[in-house]
Amino acid sequence: MKTDQKLNMTMLCDFYELTMGNGYLKAGFQDRITYFDVYFRSVPDGGGYAIAAGLDQLIDYIEDLHFDQQDIDYLRGRGIFCEEFLDYLASFHFSGDIYAVPEGTPVFPKEPMVVVRAPAIEAQLLETFALLTVNHQSLIATKANRIVRAAKGHAVMEFGSRRAQGSAAAIDGARAAYIAGCCGTACTISDQLYGTPALGTMAHAWVQMFDTEYDAFATYCKYYPQNAVLLVDTYNTLKSGIPNAIKAFNDVLKPLGIKKCGIRLDSGDIAYLSRKARKMLDEAGWTECTITVSNSLDEYLIQDLWMQDAKIDAFGVGERLITAKSDPVFGGVYKLVATEKNGVIEPKIKISENPGKITNPHYKKVYRIYDNDSGKAIADLLCVYDETLDESKPLEIFDPQNTWKRKTLTNYHLRELLVPVFQNGECVYTSPSAADIRSYCASQTDKLWDEVKRFENPHAYYVDLSKKLWDIKQEMLRK
Repeated sequence: MKTDQKLNMTMLCDFYELTMGNGYLKAGFQDRITYFDVYFRSVPDGGGYAIAAGLDQLIDYIEDLHFDQQDIDYLRGRGIFCEEFLDYLASFHFSGDIYAVPEGTPVFPKEPMVVVRAPAIEAQLLETFALLTVNHQSLIATKANRIVRAAKGHAVMEFGSRRAQGSAAAIDGARAAYIAGCCGTACTISDQLYGTPALGTMAHAWVQMFDTEYDAFATYCKYYPQNAVLLVDTYNTLKSGIPNAIKAFNDVLKPLGIKKCGIRLDSGDIAYLSRKARKMLDEAGWTECTITVSNSLDEYLIQDLWMQDAKIDAFGVGERLITAKSDPVFGGVYKLVATEKNGVIEPKIKISENPGKITNPHYKKVYRIYDNDSGKAIADLLCVYDETLDESKPLEIFDPQNTWKRKTLTNYHLRELLVPVFQNGECVYTSPSAADIRSYCASQTDKLWDEVKRFENPHAYYVDLSKKLWDIKQEMLRK
């Protein structure tokens, strides 16, 4: 069924959030303050860290939370919701608090990326959208960051819109890729909305449209002399594509005094063709002509290209980035960790036969610990909300699983990762631009040890519990 009305994204929730909300109200829990953590259990692709993303879209969602009359009528028609609950939804607005890790921050398993403190029904209704936006954008940002690191300082462009799983995935995925290090995207609307630079050259159809390959190249150089990047593999890369590109450069750009131009390779043996192309371009005097490559690339293929002495200046990466093809699920979860009665916070825990699914209870804060000499991150420490740490005193941290693994830190400083986003229902956070998030992401990634950033068998970065939090968790497990 089609509708001319704008979708109300508040209704993008799992149905159980509504049935639970109805039940909470009938049970008298609607004003019960609850605490939920958004966190993930493992890093995609077996990596050493992930990149937090999606907060900006979560803010927009929360600021627009409401139920239209159309929504109320639909829910009434289901016949299972009481009128008191429908009245509650009709005047619904978010009144709680939210804390989150800023976008672009490297994050690790089992530490809160978002903390929600709100009345039970309000907090429950946030679950689906909070997870889908944080999961998706963090997944794409994490994959993009891996690919950018594999490129070793060479430009990476996101080219995946046509292979994304839907329009929102294309638009927001392009944003996530940019803040994680890509230099731009082919997704025009993402540039329009978020300022992620839109980039592009030509498709094979441009070349095919003209009587000759040379005519196609010369015309493009004429129209776009400052951005003449020619796709040379439509017919035969070495026999016609590159020679015709060189001729077009000579005939059109050279008289204009333009030396900067480029070619793109989109098929064949990229390593071999890039070496041959570089030699042909240099011998023709086009030493500043760049070589961009595309064609189902990822971080591993890019690494292989360097091992084969490929001559590449930039990469266009599409389907394997925008879909995170090698590991397409981030695995973030939304778990109740505490409730509040009469101003007293009561920790809650989920126990599982699978140890990895046992939650860390309580309302928490997250500290990142840095070594003063190197500036590198040593570990993250989860603490109970009311704990304070004194940087002037030694700090003992220990592995929460293997508690005999302990370390006393003396030359360190701390940074609290979770920042206020909403207070009493009002947004108190100013979202940085995508460009600023990108710069921040690069600076924070640089603070990780190279061992943590390995693609294969990275060093396990420790996320420890304070002694107070560990004791609380153990006591709850023993009950």
